Amino acid sequence: MVATAVFAVSGALAAAEQKLDMLGFILFGTITGIGGGTVRDLLLGADEVFWFQQTQYLWICLGASIATWFLAPLFNSLHRVLLWADAVGMALFSVLGAIKAVQLDAPSIVAVGMGVMTATFGSMIRDTLLNKEPVLLGPEIYVTAALLGALCYTSMQAFAVPDFIALPASIAAAFTLRACAILFDLRLPKYGRADG
Repeated sequence: MVATAVFAVSGALAAAEQKLDMLGFILFGTITGIGGGTVRDLLLGADEVFWFQQTQYLWICLGASIATWFLAPLFNSLHRVLLWADAVGMALFSVLGAIKAVQLDAPSIVAVGMGVMTATFGSMIRDTLLNKEPVLLGPEIYVTAALLGALCYTSMQAFAVPDFIALPASIAAAFTLRACAILFDLRLPKYGRADG
C-alpha cells in the first residue's frame, strides 16, 4: 500500500508538471500506482488482478492523487520530487512484484522479470500517455536498479533468508543504486560500435 501511494504521488506530480485538472491527477496517479501490478497479474495468470477485490488500492490512488493536487504547489521543483518519489516506488515495487511471482510458484527468473515489470510499467504507461520520454529510457540507471532489487530478493529466497531481512535489504539495494544514479549521474555504457 505504501508503494502504491508513492507511485500514485509520482503519477500525480507528472500530471502537475503538465498542469492538468484534478481528474488528470487521479487518472495518472492511478495508472502509475497500479499499472505495473496489473500487467504483472495478467501475465502471471493470477486468479484475479489484485485491485479487483482489494479495492483499497484504488482508494489509495484516489487519496494520494487528490492530496497531491493540494500539496504540489508546495514543491519548488516538481521534477526533482518526481524523480525521488519514483525512485522510492521503483525500489518497493521491484521487490513486491518478485514476491507476488514467488507466491504464485513462478520460477526465479520469471520472478525477477515480474519484479522489474511491476516497478517500471506503471511509469512507462504514464510517461507514454503524457508524451514524455519514459523515465526508464533515460540515460540514468533505472531498470538496472529494479533488476537489482528483484534479483536480491529472489536470490535470498533461494538461500532461505527470512523475509524480515530479505525484504528491506532488497528494497534498500534497489533504492541505493537508483539514488546514486540520480546524485552522481551513473549510467550504463551505450552501444557505440564504429561503422567499418
